[in-house]
Amino acid sequence: MASGGVSVASLWTEVNRCGQNGDFTRALKALTKILHENRDDVTALNCKIVCLVQNGSFKEALNVMNTHSKLLGSDVVFEKAYCEYRLNRVDSALKTIEAAPEQTDKLKELYGQVLYRLERYDDCKSVYTDLIRNSQDEYEEERKTNLAAVVASMSQWEEAPLEDLGLPESTYELCYNAACALIGQGQLTEALNKLRQAEELCRVSLADDSDVTEEDIESELAVIHSQMAYIMQLQGRTDDALQLYNQVIKLKPSDVGLLAVTANNIITINKDQNVFDSKKKVKLTNAEGVEYKLAKKQLQAIDFNKALLAMYTNQADQCRKLSSSLQSQNPGHPRPVLIQVAQLCREKQHSRAIELLQQFSDQHPESASGIKLTMAQLYLIQGHVTKACDVLRSIEEFKHKSGMISALVTMYSHEEDIDSAIEIFKQAIEHYQSEQPGSAAHLALVREAANFKLKYGRKKEAISDLEQLWKQNTNDIHTLAQLISAYSLVDTDKAKSLSKHLPSADMMALNVDVDELENSHGANYVRKKAAKVTGENLPKEQIQGEIKKKKKKKRGKLPKNYDPTGTPDPERWMPMKERSYYRGKKKGKKKEQIGKGTQGAMAGASAELDASKTASSPPTSPRPGSASGSSTAAASNVVPPRQQKPAASGATRKKAPQKKKKGGKGGW
Repeated sequence: MASGGVSVASLWTEVNRCGQNGDFTRALKALTKILHENRDDVTALNCKIVCLVQNGSFKEALNVMNTHSKLLGSDVVFEKAYCEYRLNRVDSALKTIEAAPEQTDKLKELYGQVLYRLERYDDCKSVYTDLIRNSQDEYEEERKTNLAAVVASMSQWEEAPLEDLGLPESTYELCYNAACALIGQGQLTEALNKLRQAEELCRVSLADDSDVTEEDIESELAVIHSQMAYIMQLQGRTDDALQLYNQVIKLKPSDVGLLAVTANNIITINKDQNVFDSKKKVKLTNAEGVEYKLAKKQLQAIDFNKALLAMYTNQADQCRKLSSSLQSQNPGHPRPVLIQVAQLCREKQHSRAIELLQQFSDQHPESASGIKLTMAQLYLIQGHVTKACDVLRSIEEFKHKSGMISALVTMYSHEEDIDSAIEIFKQAIEHYQSEQPGSAAHLALVREAANFKLKYGRKKEAISDLEQLWKQNTNDIHTLAQLISAYSLVDTDKAKSLSKHLPSADMMALNVDVDELENSHGANYVRKKAAKVTGENLPKEQIQGEIKKKKKKKRGKLPKNYDPTGTPDPERWMPMKERSYYRGKKKGKKKEQIGKGTQGAMAGASAELDASKTASSPPTSPRPGSASGSSTAAASNVVPPRQQKPAASGATRKKAPQKKKKGGKGGW
């Protein structure tokens, strides 16, 4: 009997009933009472561990197993490894599995998960391939999905070539993993189409479940949409990608890894713009448990972007702190050093930046290529072109690349160091002569070297290059002509002997139809000749199209007072005011009468015309049209200034109306 008068048998009945109903909390209470009576009951201990695992109490379950390890033995190896795996103690879980006396199927399943978390993808692929080959149950589709995820990770993080394992694409998970594998191979268009197919499969599979809402479907599609946005970002469609990323963020999915990756990609689109939004998004990358959901390269990229964001927001100390931490975690990676150098350049400390780059280059020569390119750029910013050339020449990886040769020759030419430029050509030609003799790259380099030497007057030095080119193609007349020109300064006899290889004048004459060339669309400003009419007359329209009539030039107009017998005025080209006989404008009587005073006043007018001095002037000015007829008696003889007319000689007579000048437009 147990304490409280309840039998142990009834307690086991309670445990069995609760286990079948899934009520593991009540089952734990009954098991605690059983263990209180017999603490070494192995069955009760096993049942307690299972109940704790089902309730998610992995730490308590692990404590029970460690406490009774001698009693339980190897019976709970799987449960122990699983608890360690769920507690993110992946290394401990691996040791527990490898120390197991027997590798059961469920241990192999867990082993595959552990290897995937440790990013040991080759071993993981072998485990899942073996499981799929040797087992047939209802979990076969899940194993294939996991194997497809392994292949996708190998393609993305290890850049391994795709291997056709014959996996189907019947579910949206399998289709999604196949799209991720294509992304790793750079097949973005095919991957995007595969993701659309996965989206359709997901909608179809979830639409059959009546308990699934539209929000649940969108939440399940969030990972597919985020991957689609990533492809759009790689394709340069940043606006479309940003819109899709923000839709995923608004859904607030429960997967912290998905949120962190999406937020990080938004930050990379924003760069140094929209910094306030980036500072909000970076908080999503700091969520709890993110480090267990993402691959190492994903976490590394997020940390790099945090350091860059600190630099863009002018948080120099924070940027230096993050980049130093990244450098200690990844001592051979050049990016943390480049971030520190970028921060130093923002602070105008170029010399300190070059020292930092040189130090990293000496310590890690295997990763020094990009570092030395940055050093050369900083030297160019400071105007030290020769030092930049020395740094570039020290990069063995790019030493004989066409782009590097072109850059070095250009910079040496800018410094007028023609000898060094020719030396660059010489070393490159020797390299291609030994590695790829007669190749297109080799001959192109020889051609450029010859042209460069001829350009700077080094014809003697260009002879060997030109001879090599002419031997490769004896029909190249242009090269032969250059070679003869070069030999003419050194060996005239050799030049004469080579000139015999030139084709004759008849052979060099081009068979060109001159008339056809002139009548072509490409010929401009060519006078067409009239075709000779033979036989019947041609139509008038065709004759007018072929013969252009000359337009007659109009004779210039002469002045009305032009005298052909007299001598022209020598000052006629000068402005009137600058001529010797100019006496200024004459002031007429009319202009004297019109004064420059106030409106209505007249200069030189008699006082009797001043209406303000009359004794009986009206209090207000007359309305328009009232001056004749209705004004006051005293003012009847006074004519307002605006209506005064200059006195005509003799009796008052009307002026004849003037003819309107041609060409004049309405005016005053």
